[in-house]
Amino acid sequence: MIRHIVLFTFRDAEGMTRGENARAVKEMLDALPGKIPMILHSETHLNAPDTDGGNADLVLLSDFADQEALNAYLTHPDHKAVGAFMAARRQSRAAVDVAL
Repeated sequence: MIRHIVLFTFRDAEGMTRGENARAVKEMLDALPGKIPMILHSETHLNAPDTDGGNADLVLLSDFADQEALNAYLTHPDHKAVGAFMAARRQSRAAVDVAL
């Protein structure tokens, strides 16, 4: 099993605040398990209010059967659509894929 962990930081962009962009992306990511069958489990969490402004805004935790399933997710059109939405809104991204 592979756990895909991604931290995102957003910026004010596209007429939305940093927080609004994070919430919009969270909604999109939360919809992916119903569209992409290789996702075994997925959860997203926003940074707690009133915490350090240097923290990441959003974390994605998702599980896949193996590297092949993760690769299929990464190239899936619905995943790509979220990435396209994020392109102008994202300030940074950091990821780690953990073999469980």
